[in-house]
Amino acid sequence: MADAGRARRIADRIKTLVAANVESIVKDPDLGFVTITDVRVTGDLQHASIFYTVFGDEAQRTRTAELLEKNKGRLRSFVGKQIQIRLTPTLEFIADAIPETAAHLEDLLREAKERDAAVAAAAAGATYAGDADPYKRDEDDELDEDDELDDDLGADDEPAGERGDGADARA
Repeated sequence: MADAGRARRIADRIKTLVAANVESIVKDPDLGFVTITDVRVTGDLQHASIFYTVFGDEAQRTRTAELLEKNKGRLRSFVGKQIQIRLTPTLEFIADAIPETAAHLEDLLREAKERDAAVAAAAAGATYAGDADPYKRDEDDELDEDDELDDDLGADDEPAGERGDGADARA
């Protein structure tokens, strides 16, 4: 079992090799504009998954997938000669869903922006249902701190030792 760092380095090397040489190895005019987006190699370095995208319509994508599958052996042979490890990993080409996912995300962002604009337009002319500050108080209702403290104690609840008659408030 190879370490993860070595597998990552081999994956990067395979990505570079395939991206740079796929057109010269396949040599077919029907091959679309292929972009290698990612390569993942298993920990034992036996299998490499190559993710790619194709610029074009659905017919172009299917034709490119067929050509890559047909020339998989030639590409593997080329990669094996270039990376020179004991066992050349098998190659699997997987069409990457990045363009479809990106288009879907763009649609969702556009829809959210439209909804935000509709909410902002509705809020522009909105007013409060009642007063702007429902907690307004009259100046007469406001109490100072001394009055609040006296109200909390009550008239009959004077602290011990502060009675005017000099009596002790022990129970």
